[in-house]
Amino acid sequence: MFGLGAQELMILLVIVLVLFGARKLPDLAKSLGKSMKEFKKGIASEPEEEQAPKPGSAASAGLAPVSARLCGSCKGALEAAWTHCASCGAPAPKAPTPGS
Repeated sequence: MFGLGAQELMILLVIVLVLFGARKLPDLAKSLGKSMKEFKKGIASEPEEEQAPKPGSAASAGLAPVSARLCGSCKGALEAAWTHCASCGAPAPKAPTPGS
């Protein structure tokens, strides 16, 4: 794993023991285990969210699109509040004002 031998791992364990103390190690391990479990749970649920229909889709809702903005560089769709493109990072064009 990372090229660590037994001696390096022992040194790391001693440093952790000195930094956190013997009483804090079980709590530290418990919180690390919980965060790993939540991380794996979040990664596993990600594909399910991608398959679900997007609520912002105008075609599925039967509504007319509200003045869609496109990025000048990559032609990607931009949301109204975005000031920069999420794909390429280019500054987004200003949204058209209702009076113009």
